[in-house]
Formats: sequence, structure tokens, C-alpha cells
Amino acid sequence: MANTQQTNRIPLPMPPLRAVPLDGRGPEDVVVDAVGRVLTGVEDGRVLRLDLFPKEPQGTVAGVPRAEVIARTGGRPLGLEPLPDGGVLVCDARRGLLRVDPSDGTVRTLADTVDGAPLRFCSNATAAADGTVYFSVSSRRYPLEDWLGDILEHSGTGQLVRLRPGGRPEVVLDGLQFANGVALAPDESFVTVAETGSRRLTRLWLTGPRAGQRDVLAGDLPGYPDNMSRGSGGLFWVALAAPRSTSLERLHRGKPALRQAVGSVARHVRPKPGPLTGVLALDASGRIVHDLRRRSPDYRMVTSVHEHDGHLVLGSLHERALAVCAFPSASRG
Repeated sequence: MANTQQTNRIPLPMPPLRAVPLDGRGPEDVVVDAVGRVLTGVEDGRVLRLDLFPKEPQGTVAGVPRAEVIARTGGRPLGLEPLPDGGVLVCDARRGLLRVDPSDGTVRTLADTVDGAPLRFCSNATAAADGTVYFSVSSRRYPLEDWLGDILEHSGTGQLVRLRPGGRPEVVLDGLQFANGVALAPDESFVTVAETGSRRLTRLWLTGPRAGQRDVLAGDLPGYPDNMSRGSGGLFWVALAAPRSTSLERLHRGKPALRQAVGSVARHVRPKPGPLTGVLALDASGRIVHDLRRRSPDYRMVTSVHEHDGHLVLGSLHERALAVCAFPSASRG
């Protein structure tokens, strides 16, 4: 059964953050490759690799590392997913689903259309053991630059798409409210996608008697979920890009014409993100295990979180830096 009433859980303070400056804006997603290096993409199209966790000195994060450029997509890279063979899936908001080879910077297009329409606003992806890729399309009405318009309009044009090896992209979930982070269950029995506009994680069952059915893994989240990643113990880590807004919820209950008008106006507005940094970790049943939040005016709009080597690494669509903090052991349990 989905966990739909979780906002009464008292959040714990997120440990102090250490910024890792980048020569680029908007490291929207952060992932870690097989040898422990952090990968991220920035708004000028570069995919960067950093060694934040060197073996020496053990247990600490080194000084500011040099960011190595492993590829240039020619678009706007968002979600990343390292592959077992060393390649990296890249969701490019302008070019579609790409595959990058870090050894030589080769960029290959895996999908640039879905059902005959250009694939725009490809957001996040995950890969199954058999090579099947699940990726999200945040909006079919608004481009990345106007993401706020989609959130306000509540258009429900987001999708979850499946790409089997050698196959064509097929939509497996439609009508999503700004589809964002994507992650597979530890046993790959289901895939879950973050619906940012509805503050929930929607689940599609892949195996068992409920295969093909959708339900809500976790709803009524205390903020707007963005990218997702898998952590230790089979947990799902979820970045909260912003806290819950009662004003936005009232707008969503309003008439479509009003939402559309407000969304259209928002295309010309670039509001500054609020000073809240927040992340959640949930188990495979949708129960919140960790709820970490901090007012951090120096690091805003967290759009991704990845657990590695006793630390959390955060990314942001807004900042010119990554952020790192120690895993808060006091929050375990």
C-alpha cells in the first residue's frame, strides 16, 4: 500500500554542506561511476567528471578537484546513468536520449523521437540488467527553460518511456505531472518515477501479478521531488527541489484556463529559488527513512542527490557548484 500521509515525520537537520565550485552552471544531476568518480552535466553541454573521493586521505573529501570534460552533447545534459560497460546514458533536454563513451567523448543518439514526435525535455533515466532503459519526458508543452510554466499549468503531459535493446521507444506511462527522476526497485519488480507537479512517486509494476499496473509508491511528500538515485540498503534517494507550496496547490485546484494563463506569464519570469535544501530516502515500500532539510542560502534548488562512500553529493539546476556533506549517521534507523 502506498504511503500517502508522511508530512508529519519530523525532519532532521542536514549536515553542513561543502560547496565544490564548477566552471559551469547547473549541475542538474549527479551520479557516481564504477570507480567512484562523480559525473554531472552543465548548461553549456559539457559532461564533467570529478574525483571527489580519492583513496588518500581515506574517509575524507579532498580539496577542490579539477573537472575533466568527458563529452560535449551540443545540447543541455540533465539526467545521467552509468552503464556496466563504462558508457553513460545522458538525458539531453534538447537532443533526446544519448549514450556517451567517456574514453573518447563519442556521443551517440539512442532516441530522439517518441511516437513520431520529437523527443524534447528528456529528463532522467535508469537501466535494467537486461539493457532496457526507462526514461522520463518532463513535459511535451514546455521546454526546459520554461519548466515553471508546466508546473503552474499542471498540464499532465509528462511520460515514462521504455527503450528495449534494439527496439523503439514506447510510452508506458502517460499523463504524468512533470515526470522527473526515475529508479528501479532493487529486484527490478517495479520502476518508479517522480511526479514533481504532484509531490509523489508513481510506480509501474514490471513483474508479478500486478505487472503493467500503476499505483503510488509514496504521495503527499513534504516537497517537490526531482531526480532519484539508489543508495545503500536498497533505498531510493530523492532530491526536493522546493518545499511544499499551499499557494501552488490552490492554483492546481483552479480552472484550467486560470492555470494556463498563469503558466504563460511564468514563461517571462525567473524567480529565485528559496533557501531550502532537502533530500529524502525511502525504502522499497515507500516509507520515508531519512528526511534531511537545511536552510542554506548559499546552495539552492537541490535537483539531485547521490549517496557514496559515507557522503551525500548534491546537484542543482541553479548553482555553479556541487555540494557534499557527510552522511548523517544519527538519522539512520
